[in-house]
Amino acid sequence: MHITEYLQNRKKTLVSLEITPPEKGHSIQSIYQAVDLLKPYDPSFINVTYHQQSIVYEEVDEVIKKIPRRKKPGTVGICAALANKYQIETVPHLICGGFNKYETEDALIDFHYLGFTNLFALRGDPPPGFGEFEPEKDGHRYASELVEQASNLNKGKYLEELDVADPTNFCVGVAGYPEKHYEAPNLDEDIKHLKEKIAAGAGYIITQMVFSAEIFKNYVDRVRAEGIDVPIIPGIKVITSLRQLTAIPRDFHVNLPQGLVERILGAKDPGAARQAGVDFATGLCAGLYEQKVPCLHFYTMGRGQAVAEVLSNLKQKGII
Repeated sequence: MHITEYLQNRKKTLVSLEITPPEKGHSIQSIYQAVDLLKPYDPSFINVTYHQQSIVYEEVDEVIKKIPRRKKPGTVGICAALANKYQIETVPHLICGGFNKYETEDALIDFHYLGFTNLFALRGDPPPGFGEFEPEKDGHRYASELVEQASNLNKGKYLEELDVADPTNFCVGVAGYPEKHYEAPNLDEDIKHLKEKIAAGAGYIITQMVFSAEIFKNYVDRVRAEGIDVPIIPGIKVITSLRQLTAIPRDFHVNLPQGLVERILGAKDPGAARQAGVDFATGLCAGLYEQKVPCLHFYTMGRGQAVAEVLSNLKQKGII
């Protein structure tokens, strides 16, 4: 079923999850453990992230060779495994970086063969060690182009003109940035790019991590003022440690509210810091619930305990 159908047919606020594949050399068991913790809260779908490979140059037999290395492979395999084990809708991420449009079409065809009807389209970050994003030759520079290619396949339009071509049936989600994408000069320009993704055929939006219900509401109001009427799902990250006060803003280009920062800094020990983060996230979700958001999307990073604690609190409050 399409994600948009889950959102349209809901009778309550839904829950969804986002997980990151384990690093190369590790098993899927850590993912299963996280999902086992969260399955009792009936997640409607699970996004699985995809990461662009890094490129290293090594001298082999006196020849400099370009060697691609992927740190976190397995997005499609994890999606298939989770769908089979838990009977939950899974959503693979598809990125621009590292693929030309012909390879992208091949990936979309494989998704279609495997029975995936939901995708999440992103440009993706530059590979590790690169300051700016550069598309592959004959690749896509913008997520809107990726959405358009998937939408064309839904119409039976492939890169090669075919006499008879069966259409695909993809529902495509895209990212929104309540504090703007870090490369955008301002939020107005960022929303223009969002509008291009919706015009290309995207059916719903999941936002970057939000830590303020007010910031989310203001973002939704501005997006709606631009004529974008698709569902908008807030992304939630539970802060559980002092280290994350630095890492999250640095890696994801978001601001943390002073109230959250003070709670974490003032905690007497790691356990108290964790509890402060869980309590803050519970309050944030309650504020978002009051805005009648269709779904709460939790960035788990492959770990489930803190999210499970938040979901338990929300269940007790009757929010989910």
